[in-house]
Amino acid sequence: MASHILQETAVRYFLEVVRAGSVKDAALRLNVAPSAVSRQVARLEREMDTLLFERQARGMVPNAAGELLAAHAKRVQQDNERVLSDISALRGLRKGFVRVASAAGFAYDLLPTLIARFGETYEGIRFHLEMCAQGDVPGRIRDGEADIGITLSGLPEPGIKLELRHPCPVLAVMSRRHPLAAQRQLSLSQVVAYPLALPTPVSSIRQLLDTSCSRQGLQYATAITSNHADSLVSYAATAPEAIAFYGELSVRTRLQSLDLVAIALRDREMNERYLEVQTLAGRALPAAGKAFVQFLTEHIKAG
Repeated sequence: MASHILQETAVRYFLEVVRAGSVKDAALRLNVAPSAVSRQVARLEREMDTLLFERQARGMVPNAAGELLAAHAKRVQQDNERVLSDISALRGLRKGFVRVASAAGFAYDLLPTLIARFGETYEGIRFHLEMCAQGDVPGRIRDGEADIGITLSGLPEPGIKLELRHPCPVLAVMSRRHPLAAQRQLSLSQVVAYPLALPTPVSSIRQLLDTSCSRQGLQYATAITSNHADSLVSYAATAPEAIAFYGELSVRTRLQSLDLVAIALRDREMNERYLEVQTLAGRALPAAGKAFVQFLTEHIKAG
């Protein structure tokens, strides 16, 4: 097999099919005709003298050979990005590109704020921030689609390095006019006496709330549910007796812009929540990514 084929357009198109799961979707991402993608994949398979995909009715899935090639190609891409970034770093970290995958709660407010502050020092660093489901973040890192992941803790993930694991308790969020607003700490038994603004049952906050209420035999009344946490916080800022819930890290800057208070909860389950900053184990991050991880961890710890 001629090794030059691994350096060409065919591999880039092949990787996009792996990520997209179909030729059609890969072509949309690449902004080329599907026939062009098909030709490049067929050429790659011909040059390597092996099939790389299992063709299925709903798309294409890499076979064992395809998975090996995809892993190699992603490592090569990452190494190329790191070398280019390191060369830029020799001139004082004036350029770079950092890809961040984040769970929803951190993507709305915390990360945009910290990225903007980071940019005040490193003006030439560009970012791509992708919001995804909490459990999808490690996969984005392993697949080479993100350099850094910010999510809530779960089971240990293979191939993932934890740069930071930091407490992220759930707080009760309410208007400053609320009858409980002057309290320093609350229990759920106090909170459930008021109408609640709640996320959907699949959210981690809702699951912690339901677990704690079930353990204590508490019942609550729901005023509004939404899959958008900011909608719930905005509702609580306006409805004088409503209470919403938000992670401590995610709500910090919201408290400055809205007439809100956030109060700690005594209940054990509402404090068993941790933010994780994740990277790929064994990978040397490009200089820009390394600098942002350091900045991120320092600011999260500092509060």
